[in-house]
Amino acid sequence: MITNDDMDAVFHALAHSARRRMLDLLRDTPGQGVGELAGAFDVSRIAVMNHLAVLEKAGLVVSQKEGRTRRLYLNAMPIQEIHERWIDQYSAYWADRMSFIKQAAELAAKTDGREGE
Repeated sequence: MITNDDMDAVFHALAHSARRRMLDLLRDTPGQGVGELAGAFDVSRIAVMNHLAVLEKAGLVVSQKEGRTRRLYLNAMPIQEIHERWIDQYSAYWADRMSFIKQAAELAAKTDGREGE
């Protein structure tokens, strides 16, 4: 289960648009090297490395050393855990409500169809 400190780190990491863009790029092209990722930004490599440190601390990015290259990957689990904390318990309720509405609409359509005969 995700702790409050873990959630704080995730929300802090997601608060910056450059870090969100980094996550998008890693989602679209997993395994990029740091240099390749840094090339997508108009900031220094050091600035990119600082952003990556925040993302790694939050658990949103994992890296794998491959020779002299650090391969970067998106880890969506912290976001999934936050989603599960607040959304999953409500989604079951709303799925049940939508099923009820669907059944009521189908019954009403059948009833309306018989009346026109």
